[in-house]
Amino acid sequence: MTNDPLKSALNVMEGVDTPGQINTELVRKLRTRKKKQLSVAEYLDGIYSGNRTVLSRAITLVESSLPGDQELAQEVIAACMAGRKGDGPTDKRHLSATGHRVSDISHPVTSIRVGITGVPGVGKSTFIEALGTLLTSRGHKLAVLAIDPSSTRSKGSILGDKTRMEDLSVDPNAFIRPSPSAGSLGGVARKTRETIILCETAGFDVIFVETVGVGQSETTVHGMVDFFLLLMLAGAGDELQGIKRGIIEMADAIVINKADGDNLNKAKAAKNEYAHALHLFPPSESGWIPVVDICSARTKMGLEPVWKTIMDHHETTHRHGYFQRHRREQNLQVFYETIEEGLKHHFLSGKDIAQPLEKIEQEIRAGLRNPYLAAHELLQKFFNGK
Repeated sequence: MTNDPLKSALNVMEGVDTPGQINTELVRKLRTRKKKQLSVAEYLDGIYSGNRTVLSRAITLVESSLPGDQELAQEVIAACMAGRKGDGPTDKRHLSATGHRVSDISHPVTSIRVGITGVPGVGKSTFIEALGTLLTSRGHKLAVLAIDPSSTRSKGSILGDKTRMEDLSVDPNAFIRPSPSAGSLGGVARKTRETIILCETAGFDVIFVETVGVGQSETTVHGMVDFFLLLMLAGAGDELQGIKRGIIEMADAIVINKADGDNLNKAKAAKNEYAHALHLFPPSESGWIPVVDICSARTKMGLEPVWKTIMDHHETTHRHGYFQRHRREQNLQVFYETIEEGLKHHFLSGKDIAQPLEKIEQEIRAGLRNPYLAAHELLQKFFNGK
């Protein structure tokens, strides 16, 4: 046996350093490279021309909480609304990058906004894709805005609607945009309304707004659409106990989904139950009588009648003048919600409030402060400027 390490079979040769899994140089470049911010005119040109990239950037701008982005977003929204016939006088301050005035490229307000809700598992995504592909095959341009639930703990959201709508996500006449609720339905309501305006300006004539299907979201979405559709399942117990009375009262149509195979007869029975129940509710202000129907998004059965119901409602509300009146009432709601949100942001971001706020929160959690008195004290401090 030799003691020479160079001749030993156990000698370990120096290897090559394994490169890291993360390209640090690329990360550095991505962090330092700042995407050029577009002007209002450039946003308008891109949106009016149907540029999906610019539309997506405009929606991201709307969803941003940065003060600078919010200011620019409001200019873009104002310019879009000013260029829409039927939405008030045209604002001639904004010129597009090509030199055209907004008034020269205005679009009439002819879109149909449809809210779609239902309990988890009812098949909302499958239904939206099935009905959506039917509409795009007929030349409609469809935008799907899905309010995705955010975790109250991590603030993250799944945003998986594009993966669930495989055919619609690659359809050139469809645009899918999931939006995280971030735990604030008030905030997402305003941003979703602004996203609707952007999509309509881009030429989308049908807008689907899908809710998370739980709690207050139905009421929120009902306040921003023209037609509210409630998807239900049959054979899941007492049909009428499965949903709240308030949601049924909001529905312009109740559709029993998954009416296929052995479930078809159950769906027909559930249809009769809902139809009888709807007769107990007072007539709606629009004069529309809610419709109950069945369909199968999987087999595409019953989708034609659903769309016919939506179009019948559209024609009825236009004929009675309810359509425009309802949209203006929604604008009034936007007015008050924007004031409330702005006041809350201004209050919480104030220096005199933000500094003691964390300490007060800790004292309330520890049971050392009365939450009502603490809130009253902060409000008094805010209004008195002390």
